[in-house]
Amino acid sequence: MTQAAALAIGVQRAESPGLWTLAWRRFCRDRVGLVSFLIVVFFFGLMAASGVHLIAADWSKEVGVNYAPPTFIGPEVADGGPSAPGSHGGERTGEANPFDPLAGVLAEIRAASGAASVAEAQAPTLVFGGDRWGRDVLQKTIKGTETSMFVGLVAAVLAAFLATVFGALAGYYGGWIDDFFNWFYSVFTSIPYLLLILAIAAVLNQKGTLTVILILGLTGWTGIFRLVRAEYLKHKVREYIQAADAIGASHPRRMFVHILPNVSHVILVQLSLHVVLFIKSEVVLSFLGFGVGVDTVSWGSMLNEAQSELILGYWWQLAAATLAMALLVTGFSLFTDALRDALDPKLK
Repeated sequence: MTQAAALAIGVQRAESPGLWTLAWRRFCRDRVGLVSFLIVVFFFGLMAASGVHLIAADWSKEVGVNYAPPTFIGPEVADGGPSAPGSHGGERTGEANPFDPLAGVLAEIRAASGAASVAEAQAPTLVFGGDRWGRDVLQKTIKGTETSMFVGLVAAVLAAFLATVFGALAGYYGGWIDDFFNWFYSVFTSIPYLLLILAIAAVLNQKGTLTVILILGLTGWTGIFRLVRAEYLKHKVREYIQAADAIGASHPRRMFVHILPNVSHVILVQLSLHVVLFIKSEVVLSFLGFGVGVDTVSWGSMLNEAQSELILGYWWQLAAATLAMALLVTGFSLFTDALRDALDPKLK
């Protein structure tokens, strides 16, 4: 056998790259997708580091004075204005407040009890400012990233799991099973999504991270269900499923071993989209007072606090939460678009 013939046989025996290998190659050619992927990885790193208490572990400590301005502004520009560290002031620093007739008396009481020395130990400025209790806004934003991303991820996984099971059963079996799940789907989609989650939150009347996850996960499966059902309707009549039937494969094996890997890219893309949706939904719930508890910080609870601070001219907590949320949502959305393009088998 000649060398050329051996080389030809070797080329024929070489396996063609699979779906995920081709998808990764297409994804690496997308510069916007790579940048957005790095942004998402950065926020995942923040969530993990905050979860194991490497950073933002003492976010609840009152390390600054009331409404401490950001360091890049400095306390001097706020002197005489509402954002001065001592202007809210008679509360902690002991300075006289001309609008409070009892400010002087309270300052004397604090001085006698030693509270003035505690106020002097608090920082007049913080990196990105402080809230009304002197807590660091930057650390609150990092901790809020952990809460909001955890809620979005777990709720999206729960919704994708329910949608995959429901869609597989409806699309594969058809008949009355398909009619039942279609009726169930119609009941959920007949009510506007935001109104539905607000109504359930008001009925439960319980705040907490687990409650928010259950509300979002148990109501947000409808969009994924419709796509999974359509994919199962398409794949159950194809030749490889008929071959699996011929060799005696059971129905669960055909559904979840043969068909599911071929529709997993659709579920993965929808999972990424729903993470963004559920992060924004958690922010809305917490902003309206139906979200996480008072002992937990999230982007929504920060925005809820910031609405009263903004009236007084303290804008930094609103800016920090909005900037973090906008960066993550934009990065995740661009990453999802790039992932969808990479997993499209029609693209080469």
